[in-house]
Amino acid sequence: MSSHSSIPSESDKNSIKSLLKQMAKDFQSLSLRQLQHDAKILKEKKEKDVYLAILEEELKLVKERDEYIKKIKRYSHASSSRLSDSHAEKSLRMNEYYQPPPRRTRRQSPKETRVDLPHFYGKENVETYLDWEMKVEQLFVCHHVSEERKVPIATLSFQGNAMYWWTTLERDRCLHKDPPIEYWNDLRGSLRCYHIPSYYNRELMDKLERLQEKSMSVEEYKHKMELYMMRASIREEETTTIARFLSGLNVEIRDKVELFPYRDLNDLIQLFIKVEQQNLRKGSSRKESSYSNSYPKRKHRRERRIVFQKINPRKLPKV
Repeated sequence: MSSHSSIPSESDKNSIKSLLKQMAKDFQSLSLRQLQHDAKILKEKKEKDVYLAILEEELKLVKERDEYIKKIKRYSHASSSRLSDSHAEKSLRMNEYYQPPPRRTRRQSPKETRVDLPHFYGKENVETYLDWEMKVEQLFVCHHVSEERKVPIATLSFQGNAMYWWTTLERDRCLHKDPPIEYWNDLRGSLRCYHIPSYYNRELMDKLERLQEKSMSVEEYKHKMELYMMRASIREEETTTIARFLSGLNVEIRDKVELFPYRDLNDLIQLFIKVEQQNLRKGSSRKESSYSNSYPKRKHRRERRIVFQKINPRKLPKV
């Protein structure tokens, strides 16, 4: 009997299963409610944080506005007090003398100086362009012209063919979407490509090699040689320049000067100028002596002609 009572029956098992199922459902529903409750609490907490952040931002703006209003009031009070003080002082000193209020002076930015460049008319010859370029660079340095102003000032001096060339160049660069020319070095490079032919340096070197003094003075010969060397951008030692200078001089003056000592090229040029001036003085003195020698003969012939005319006025001797 006892063994049969200890074994549960089928109805008990079913009741236990149903109880377990009910407990599982209750636990599941309880956990779901707990999760929902936690989510609700978290959501409320986030909303509170956002609301608090908004409130803090509004409080900050209110404080800043209050401070700004206080500053305005303080400034207006100080200005009104200064004005009242100044009015009081003026009213006290009105009987003594009248002193007008000082004027407010505005700080003016330094005006850029006006630069008038020589006009450039275009492709006449290379020397004309190079002289214009040299003069423009001297004016830029003299007036301290900034890099941003050099190109506009230089292009304003273009006239005639030069103006047409510049307009065409700007249009072509715009069509090809190339950047505009803004600096003087770029503009000078474009001008040189257009106005200086490719054979110019070779031709200049040939002129320098064939340069002779001939009928020029020493100073004219020196200036012409220096101009050719500057245009050809020749940089050489002084001994080479002295040899170049001597090779083109006339033989008569060169033979005389080579006997004197000299230190450098300037001393040599001064010696040549002195010898040249001596030759000019000798030539002028010879002309004067020859004229003075011929003058008594002419005077004697004139006197003889006058005496013979008085004796026999019809016949005149042939002189």
